[in-house]
Amino acid sequence: MGWVVAMSDRSTAAARLACSWLLSYPDERLLAQLDGIAAIAEELPASSGDPIRAFLDHLSGTPLTVVQEHYVVMFDMKRKACPYLTYWTDGDTRNRGRAILRFKQAYLDAGFELGSEELPDHLSVVLEFAAVGDRLTGEALLAEHQEAIHLLRDALARMESAYVHVLDGVVATLPAVTPEIRQRMADIAASGPPSESVGLEPFGAALSLEPLGARR
Repeated sequence: MGWVVAMSDRSTAAARLACSWLLSYPDERLLAQLDGIAAIAEELPASSGDPIRAFLDHLSGTPLTVVQEHYVVMFDMKRKACPYLTYWTDGDTRNRGRAILRFKQAYLDAGFELGSEELPDHLSVVLEFAAVGDRLTGEALLAEHQEAIHLLRDALARMESAYVHVLDGVVATLPAVTPEIRQRMADIAASGPPSESVGLEPFGAALSLEPLGARR
């Protein structure tokens, strides 16, 4: 994977790409990228570089099997730490199917094929697209789902997960939280995602951004 990011805001793109990697399943492919991620973190502003380095320190001092088990527990088994952005606003409802389709179409419109490993609204996929795909479209998708990203960050903090460092790195690349965004976060947190479990069958297969590097 190349670490040259030809974008106008190089630091933001680099931070998002590093966080995208760190939010993927921790396996040998991720371990092979850690030196590159560490080098990028050294060039980032403290707001994004410090939390990324903190998570890298955690990885270096924790057995891989422990990190993998924690990842599964956090992101696959706990609804309160769901990394799929549309889940926070649409839950398991038919509306979520349409919301996921919007992500998929945005990637296709930008010339990116979708693979078969991850859904298009997974935060790691959106971050990668915003970093090395279509910058403006990626920025819009992240801005539109700021509330979900902040809620995920807060959930990881409450559960004392080291992955909160990665989310801190992500949040550092987002626009400032406005009173409107904060109120929306409070509304979602208070009510929880919708729970209607219909209409998702067309979106059961996983998706990913094939052109965005060798990891997917």
